[in-house]
Amino acid sequence: MKVHKKIIADINIRFKDIDSMGHVNNAVFFTYFEEGRKALFQTLFNTVELTNFSFILGHVSCDFIRPIKLNDSVIIQLWISETGKKKFGIKYILANKKNESTVYAKGYSVQVFYDYKKNKTVAVSQEFIDKISDYIED
Repeated sequence: MKVHKKIIADINIRFKDIDSMGHVNNAVFFTYFEEGRKALFQTLFNTVELTNFSFILGHVSCDFIRPIKLNDSVIIQLWISETGKKKFGIKYILANKKNESTVYAKGYSVQVFYDYKKNKTVAVSQEFIDKISDYIED
């Protein structure tokens, strides 16, 4: 079995992320997943402009495992779980940077390639598959 690469990025816990219970609000976890997707596209495709993101979010889910506190040191790990004709899946792990066995959440999302000018879905390009191939889970 081939071991796939992961994109790993630091997550900065902001004061505004904390709710009245003293931990990161559950909705903010999806923002952290979004930051992971941004890191993936910056790393693999050098994408920095929003207009260069040629997909839409079709689905996202999160399993909350333990709360994140303001002073926790958090990283996001992500990789490609599968590809299809017009879509691809991403798996996420939010973990403690100093002890990666401390997992805060696991997530999954489906991205659908989309032509914003034509307002329709499009096929995944071979260039995309080539760039992500080392990050695809077997």
